[in-house]
Amino acid sequence: MELTFYKYQGTGNDFVIVDNRQDIFPKNDTKLVNFLCDRKFGIGADGLMLLENDETSDFKMVYFNADGNESTMCGNGGRCLVAFANFLGVVANECTFIAIDGLHHATIENGIVSLEMQDVENIDVFENYSFLNTGSPHHVQMVENIETLDVKTEGAKLRYGKYGSTGSNINFVVKENDTTFNVRTYERGVEDETLSCGTGVTAVAIAMFETAKTSEDKLTLKTPGGDLKVSFEKHEGGYKNIHLEGPATQVFSGKITI
Repeated sequence: MELTFYKYQGTGNDFVIVDNRQDIFPKNDTKLVNFLCDRKFGIGADGLMLLENDETSDFKMVYFNADGNESTMCGNGGRCLVAFANFLGVVANECTFIAIDGLHHATIENGIVSLEMQDVENIDVFENYSFLNTGSPHHVQMVENIETLDVKTEGAKLRYGKYGSTGSNINFVVKENDTTFNVRTYERGVEDETLSCGTGVTAVAIAMFETAKTSEDKLTLKTPGGDLKVSFEKHEGGYKNIHLEGPATQVFSGKITI
């Protein structure tokens, strides 16, 4: 079978995307997803997404990690899928879509996608780190040597050692100023550092506010793949009106025999 695919990236977080509105993709084939995401033998990506029909919203997002397993919410993936839906003509400049963590609203203008994330109610703050779920679980930890840090090694130690088989994404952070933070992320499922992580920078922004590292509710998060913006509103019950904003770009499209 010949599969048409599209390659998208959002601040270096890259994805294989398939239009699955005709239900053509074998979603239970973990090895196939892993192959397509393999940078040596397949197309190469941090994850694979399917755009599917949905009765209650504009489309459905189905997301798989590079290891082939269906995963929790991916913020940059969601932004790229909005850009893809816009490219296909499925949506115009505004849309809603359903993902594994619920309904999302998004807008797209001049290649910049603003994605509304789910509300965050619980943030666990410890002496040296914070833990919260922004659609995916995230450990947020301040460091001093972020530029020279071995993110893959140190991230894996925490991902497996602290959080066991379920694991967590691990974010290392340095404050640049009150509105800007530098972030590097180890992603579970990829089992390596990625150039950017949307749910990760969202978690960092909220954790920095919660721990009084900033008093600003609109932050710029600098990742190795580029800059993302996160805004939010603090309420008594947690954080609401959370938006992740940044570029989403189609890199190429092609066909592959599967």
